[in-house]
Amino acid sequence: MKIQFNLLPDVKQQYLKTQRTKRNVMLIATLVSGIAVFLLLIMLSTVYIINKKQISDAEKDITKYTNEVKAIPDINKILTVQSQLESLIELHKNKKAVSRLFQYLPQLTPNNIFLGSLSMDFSTNTMEIDGTTDTQKTINTFIDTLKFTTYKLDGKDTKTRAFPSVLESSFGITEKGATYTLTIQFDPTLFINSQKVELIVPAGLSTTRSILKDPTSLLFNGVVAEEPKEGVQ
Repeated sequence: MKIQFNLLPDVKQQYLKTQRTKRNVMLIATLVSGIAVFLLLIMLSTVYIINKKQISDAEKDITKYTNEVKAIPDINKILTVQSQLESLIELHKNKKAVSRLFQYLPQLTPNNIFLGSLSMDFSTNTMEIDGTTDTQKTINTFIDTLKFTTYKLDGKDTKTRAFPSVLESSFGITEKGATYTLTIQFDPTLFINSQKVELIVPAGLSTTRSILKDPTSLLFNGVVAEEPKEGVQ
């Protein structure tokens, strides 16, 4: 029977173990560094060789197709016409739907309000209405109707006032009633051509022509209807 004795002290054993661990760590670190350098070289070759070739090929293609386009007869005229057509489409989208005014007015105008003239300024989003009516009370009703009207945008209630500011800039009394001038600020959204807008007119403020189902009756003649004379039926 053979018996071995470990005559190395514990400190010496620990030292040898540490040295082995150190060699292993150095070996692993060297391998990792070598792999990292290898990957770096691959990346550099990709950037400076492969990508450079791709860029060069792309530039050649651009030059080739540019020359082919330039060789087309009257290409400048064709491009000019195409650009103008694209501008027309954009202009159509951005043009104001002024015709909606004839849809809005019957919904907003009380039965005894008559319009003599109307002007609009889309640069300031304002319009001015001149006309005649029977009394100041009717004008006040017209003003309140405008002030509290909101609108739906593409079917959704925005709860936004269609006419944020309504001012009575002049008023006069005549033999047949009264004259008035209103300066009105309108929300430009009301006339956006690409969106559907519906007015929400407050109920109870006035009896408008749209409610009476007579939207064109004497709206633009600027004359106040006279009271019927006695004895005339």
